Amino acid sequence: MGIYDITVKDNKGSDVSLETYRGKVLLIVNTATRCGLTPQYEGLEALYEAYHDQGFEILDFPCNQFAFQAPGSAEEIDSFCTLRYDTKFPRFAKIKVNGKDADPLYVYLKSEKPGRIQWNFAKFLIGRDGTVAGRFAPTEKPDTLTRAIEAELAR
Repeated sequence: MGIYDITVKDNKGSDVSLETYRGKVLLIVNTATRCGLTPQYEGLEALYEAYHDQGFEILDFPCNQFAFQAPGSAEEIDSFCTLRYDTKFPRFAKIKVNGKDADPLYVYLKSEKPGRIQWNFAKFLIGRDGTVAGRFAPTEKPDTLTRAIEAELAR
């Protein structure tokens, strides 16, 4: 099984095959709207704006699993991110990233780059070929990922 075999739910509850993103460089992030790291949305949007035209996508997966820091409905989360940080990248349904109820996407990501997700804003970089090219800690600020993103875009 590879990343393109996985189907996720968008923030409206519809199925989205990750096959849709084949050939793009992806940054997959579990997020929260009431977290000390929430201001990273600003840096994520800056990356999205800088590299989107080159085939870069950010996939935002809200996660309420860490101290309940992603409360609210999909509409409330989307409104917060759009109004507060002007995010334009795709946002998906709220998921769990650890434990027996972990979303299959995160089961796959952790099988490729092992380790429990420690907190919100953990980041996985996926190359154009679908391989997991990197895993970055929640505290790693988005602007520090530019070199890794550029390397994947150049492949």
